[in-house]
Amino acid sequence: MITVNNVSLQFGKRKLFSKVNCTFSQGNCYGLIGANGSGKSTFLKILSGDVETSSGEVSITPGKRVAVLNQDQFAFDEYTVLHTVIMGHRRLHDIMTEKDALYEKGDFSHDDGMRIAEIEGEFVELDGWNAEAGAAKLLSNVGISQELLDVEMRQLEGWQKVRVLLAQALFGNPDILLLDEPTNHLDVETCVWLEGFLCNFKNTAIVVSHDRHFLDKVCTHIADIDYGKIQLYAGNYTFWMQSSQLVLEQRNQANKKIMEKRKELEAFIARFSANASKARQATSRKKSLEKLKLEDVKPSSRKYPYINFEQERDAGNSILSIENLSKSRDGQVVFKDLNIRIEKGDKVAFVGQNDLVKTTLFQVLMGEIKPDAGKVAWGVSTKKAYYPKDNTGYFDANIDLIDWLMQYTENTEEAFVRGFLGRMLFSGDEAFKKVNVLSGGEKVRCMLARMMLVQANVLILDEPTNHLDLEAITALNEGLNRYKGTILFSSHDHQLLQTVANRIIEITPYGYIDRVNTTHDEYLSDKNIEERRHRLGQPGTRP
Repeated sequence: MITVNNVSLQFGKRKLFSKVNCTFSQGNCYGLIGANGSGKSTFLKILSGDVETSSGEVSITPGKRVAVLNQDQFAFDEYTVLHTVIMGHRRLHDIMTEKDALYEKGDFSHDDGMRIAEIEGEFVELDGWNAEAGAAKLLSNVGISQELLDVEMRQLEGWQKVRVLLAQALFGNPDILLLDEPTNHLDVETCVWLEGFLCNFKNTAIVVSHDRHFLDKVCTHIADIDYGKIQLYAGNYTFWMQSSQLVLEQRNQANKKIMEKRKELEAFIARFSANASKARQATSRKKSLEKLKLEDVKPSSRKYPYINFEQERDAGNSILSIENLSKSRDGQVVFKDLNIRIEKGDKVAFVGQNDLVKTTLFQVLMGEIKPDAGKVAWGVSTKKAYYPKDNTGYFDANIDLIDWLMQYTENTEEAFVRGFLGRMLFSGDEAFKKVNVLSGGEKVRCMLARMMLVQANVLILDEPTNHLDLEAITALNEGLNRYKGTILFSSHDHQLLQTVANRIIEITPYGYIDRVNTTHDEYLSDKNIEERRHRLGQPGTRP
């Protein structure tokens, strides 16, 4: 158990937290949420002891081991993969190191023998004999093959290092698990495995994630950072979001509608309590929800951008024709012999293990790079708006945000452009920020505003949720759901894929799989897809 008592943190004049009091109990998984910059990662560092508070204290039950997902990909470069994972259990690793050193001594003394006997007992208590096998199994579960166990970390690619560090955090059944964005760089299979791991985790877990589906799957509670405080709620992310929005509506509406909204929320609570995501905790959670009063749920201060894509005109039925399209990069085949037709109303999610495949395809479709063979033909009535994965080139200029956005519209009236900026949460003097100092999330919102101005009938989006907070991701999801035109997109956000796409295309260097009128979940559950992957020369969806 972790107890946070009157914790405050201040950087200069900025107060990040003020007199925070909360308790994280065993057997629960807490989703730590908050707007970008609210201090989610910092709070995890406070809990782990890596950041000192300005006042107050964090108490951890004596003898409990805390494991943290390390964010430094280069911290273990000199160690092997297997060694790195075992280092996640510091005490066990220290014992193993000392034991090996003692056995290797040439002048083994009586005192050495006594010490060996002492640490051998603790080694057994910590299940040391199964340490290497357990670490290897974890690595396999996160997609690291056995051939890499004795390879030094410095030789791994970035996505592989991330997975090794995840296995390190999970190793040895820690009492308290702190995970900051654990699904980054994970494929679908590994995400599903991690969801199962956390759902069966019997100790305390605190997770920061921008993946709404993941939070819904694993969380028993939400820890909401707002107003410099942290409020705990029983339930997953969807429960928290809908509850807080309903309460906010209540406070903003006339009194005559309060009872109607109250009944709606109470019905929602009842439905939720009957469908707990963790069977073993269903009873305790139901009791918590039965005690929950509407007054216990506070409206959030966070704001949602308004993302709405409109078409200047409808496109014809034939949107895009791809014939025998092939492309290689650095001598490696990215895709080969693609023959795909996109029709009006298609909302196509391009999926697959390698993000470079999707990015390269979009660049070819937009004419940014040339294919090695084949051709691309867009319908004559199409008008495209493109969101590239790398948007840095759009923000090199030292100009104000309002002048930047004016470049992309024929209507250059200030009030018109400021209206679009306001929808994306740039109000007042923020419209005069220099674009070359914007944060990653601010740049994404600017790019989305630019796309809205185009009024295109085809949207092409390459990983648009990167750098966005949960509120902006939700707004983008809703905007794409409303859009009547054609969408080609890639994303690692499960909920975005599931709710937007009506067609799934998986592209590999060996071929492609195309499924029309299919949701993302239906695609994942189709056993024929796995057989098709094998015929394409792949062992599965993992890299």
